[in-house]
This record gives sequence, C-alpha cells and structure tokens, in this order.
Amino acid sequence: MIVFVQSGSCNVCHDVRLPGACLQAGGCAGMCVDLTLFPLDTIKTRLQSQQGFHKAGGFRGIYAGVPSAAVGSFPNAAAFFVTYECTKSLLGASGAFAAPRTAPVSHMLAASLGEIVACLIRVPTEVVKQRTQASPSSTTYNMLLATLREEGVRGLYRGYGSTVLREVSSVSHIYLMLCFTLWSKRQGHTLHSWQSAVCGAFAGAVAAFVTTPLDVAKTRIMLAKAGSATAGGNIPTVLCDVWRSKGLPGLFAGSVPRMAFISVGGFIFLGAYEKVRHTLL
Repeated sequence: MIVFVQSGSCNVCHDVRLPGACLQAGGCAGMCVDLTLFPLDTIKTRLQSQQGFHKAGGFRGIYAGVPSAAVGSFPNAAAFFVTYECTKSLLGASGAFAAPRTAPVSHMLAASLGEIVACLIRVPTEVVKQRTQASPSSTTYNMLLATLREEGVRGLYRGYGSTVLREVSSVSHIYLMLCFTLWSKRQGHTLHSWQSAVCGAFAGAVAAFVTTPLDVAKTRIMLAKAGSATAGGNIPTVLCDVWRSKGLPGLFAGSVPRMAFISVGGFIFLGAYEKVRHTLL
C-alpha cells in the first residue's frame, strides 16, 4: 500500500525528534491497517491465485497468515516513513524553504526510495503470508520452514522486483500531492488529520485499481512452485499467461477487495499517522 503525508509545519531539517516520531507513527498506523483489514487481503490473494478462489480456501481460514502480517507490519511501515521523511528533507521538499515547483518531484522520489527500502522487510513477510493464505490448512511457521527448506533465504525474496515495481509505479502519489497542494492552498494552512485521511482514501482507490495487474503478477510469482516458469519472476510473461487463460478479468482479479483495502486503509493510515506524529512532536 502506498500512502504519503506532508511533514506539516515541522521543519524536517532542524527538528531532531522527527525520525523517531515518524517511526512510531508510521509503525502504529501500519499495524492498525494491516490487522483490521486483513480479511480483505486474504480474499484478494485467493482471487488472484492460480488455483482459483474456492480451491485456495474460499472464505475458510480468513485470518490465515496474519502472524506474518503482524510481525512485518510495524517495521515495514516505519522503514517507509523514516526513509521518506529523511529523503524529503535532504531533497528540500519540506520546511519554509521548500521550492513549490520541485516539491512534488521530491515527494515522489522520496516515496519511491521509501518503498524500495520498505520492501526489504515487506517481501519476506508477504511471501510467507500469501502462501499461507492460499493454503489455509498450513500455518505461518510451517510455511516459513518449508520455504527456507526448499528455496533458502532467496525464496523469501521471490517477487521482490515485481513488488517494488508495483509500489513505485503506483500513481497514488500524484493524486495525493494534488490533493494536498490544492486543499492546503485553498485553506492557507496544512491539512488536518481527517483531511489527510480523505486524500489517502481517494488516492489509494485510484492507485489500487490501476496497479492491480502488477499485483496479480506479484501474487502469481510468489505462489508459484519452485523451479516453474512463473517462479522465474518475468512479469510480462506472467501477465501474458494470465491474459491467455483468463483474459481481462484475470488481470484485474481481486481489484474490488484491493481497492477497498487500500482506500479504507489509506483513510485510517494517514489519519492515524498524522494524529500520532503531531502528538509526539
């Protein structure tokens, strides 16, 4: 999920409390979203799996894989926001001296770097989580051991490239930055927590739909049997296979629960992040 915030009235370059506040706020907000909306993520994974929704478990074991999500949620979200805020500071995208014309580009670059760093934590937990979601009879611990036994640590990073591509190519930052810029300018001050949350929900829904094909490819790559062509991680090949077998609906499988997860999650995430961060500063 990609959601971004402005640093508000705080000057990132001069406030040494910000990295710690970002870490705590981002981590808490991320855990809140991932655990609350986990059933939607399970449904999405099973809709996108090669064996189909019912064979992957249907509505049974809807919380299968939740331990993996719980373990990775806080450090994943914290890594993103710390990287995002620090990079944004270095690029001069925040504070009183930020250049209005270059700020959106700086925000996008900072967010992209944040996603690349966060994926180092996200992908291993995502691999274990999705494999458990598609095999509800197994447990998170057993799935982790099976992955390490068959593929080693490298198996935990299968799908890293497709995950990064999905996140970085998301258009949510464009829509969200437009929301922030236009709304803040109209008000003459930075956005309130609830306004940040509305921007997050809107941007998340648009980004979720547009990037669903990449998410389908990522899911197929992570769930594929070791040694198969799909497991090789060639995204165009995977998408072509999905197109040939299931057509356009296959490329957008799981788009509804994905949009619901990210839009509602964006609302909760941004609102919680801004609220916690301003409380800590």
